[in-house]
Amino acid sequence: MAAEGPATRLVQVAEHPRLLKLKDMFNSKFGSIPKFYVRAPGRVNIIGEHIDYCGYAVLPMAVEQDMLIAVEPVKTQTIRLINTNPLYPDFSTSVNNIQIDKTKPQWHNYFLCGFKGIQEHFCLSNLTGMNCLVDGNIPPSSGLSSSSALVCCAGLVTLTALGMSLSKVELAEICAKSERYIGTEGGGMDQSISFLAEEGTAKLIEFSPLRATDVKLPSGAVFVIANSCVEMNKAATSYFNIRVTECRLAAKLLAKYKSLQWDEVLRLEEVQAKLGVSLEEMLLITEDALHPEPYSPEEICSCLEITLEELQTQILSPDTQDVLHFKLYQRTKHVYSEAARVLQFKKICEEAPDNVVQLLGELMNQSHVSCRDMFECSCPELDQLVDICRKFGAQGSRLTGAGWGGCTVSIVPADKLSSFLANVQEAYYQTSDRSSVLGTQSLFATKPGGGALVFLEA
Repeated sequence: MAAEGPATRLVQVAEHPRLLKLKDMFNSKFGSIPKFYVRAPGRVNIIGEHIDYCGYAVLPMAVEQDMLIAVEPVKTQTIRLINTNPLYPDFSTSVNNIQIDKTKPQWHNYFLCGFKGIQEHFCLSNLTGMNCLVDGNIPPSSGLSSSSALVCCAGLVTLTALGMSLSKVELAEICAKSERYIGTEGGGMDQSISFLAEEGTAKLIEFSPLRATDVKLPSGAVFVIANSCVEMNKAATSYFNIRVTECRLAAKLLAKYKSLQWDEVLRLEEVQAKLGVSLEEMLLITEDALHPEPYSPEEICSCLEITLEELQTQILSPDTQDVLHFKLYQRTKHVYSEAARVLQFKKICEEAPDNVVQLLGELMNQSHVSCRDMFECSCPELDQLVDICRKFGAQGSRLTGAGWGGCTVSIVPADKLSSFLANVQEAYYQTSDRSSVLGTQSLFATKPGGGALVFLEA
């Protein structure tokens, strides 16, 4: 499946209300009808937070919410982008002058990331222009990967407009790389699941090489997403990239401690692979090699026997140059323990013991504690929401996505779902400042959805 390209489906647009509405709006905006449509889903990460960019496997599933783009290739060399949401302004640019402003993560820049990724992969110039109408129903800045879904959608739009083909794996890798044009140093989970997802199954996504394995979730449980209503834009803040840098620094210090070629090491997984030891042993090595007190840039230089200038120019990213403290011990403890929880989660799903829901819930709870205390990517609202979800019947609940806001994911016994939804709605969302946002987008049960697709009108 992964070696094939995304599927193309013939559809009767009149039978799909959302496509029909998009077609009519496209006609009113551009005076023509779309030649094709592309959709790319958002995702919920069930377990495995902040470890993809450290080289470790994660366990997401696609959600039904997605980005949907209606497209008409045109003879002019201009990309015209219109969003169905009036909050997002129209945009147009020449295909030969793609500029992505890292200082302002505006919506159209994510489209340009996907476009530029395909353009550069094939070393193309003088591409055809296109008119695009973009419609998204993934809540923005919610941790459900709306931005990556737009990058993936734009990549597939561009590929389709050019009449070219790539495998799902190639597309995922290109889009993961090209999203970094916006300044976020992600690890590739979001783009991978957007292309590799299949209906009815979660996926264990592994990296180097990229591959996806089905994980059958227990039939007696439902996964429920709850939005904390605190927005966090990864590209607009430095929190995310600081964590990436802390993990990179920790990998180098661990490698140096174990007399490895530390300057070639970028990810914590590489240290484990080079040493040939278990995750449990890596946690013990971390205890010996790193101290819980934060590291200053000067101490890191002393440990690695490099100058401050070498640290700043060769290791630190542009937005971490002024960071004064790096919590390497805590971040490393989270990554190695979280990587182990992902593998345990998959194993429990495969073995399916009678208490499978309880065991998976315990792993999710441990994950949240680690994200909160060791990785420090939670916030008071997420912690409150997790507590409420557990109080009203969730066997496990944790933040999902980058954190610092966004959503929680909870595992709920199927027979408790209706009372769970009612109680969480009352306990968290009926406060004055949240009641206005409560809708189907804030609290909903979800099941594993399919990956990116091209639709052609039959």
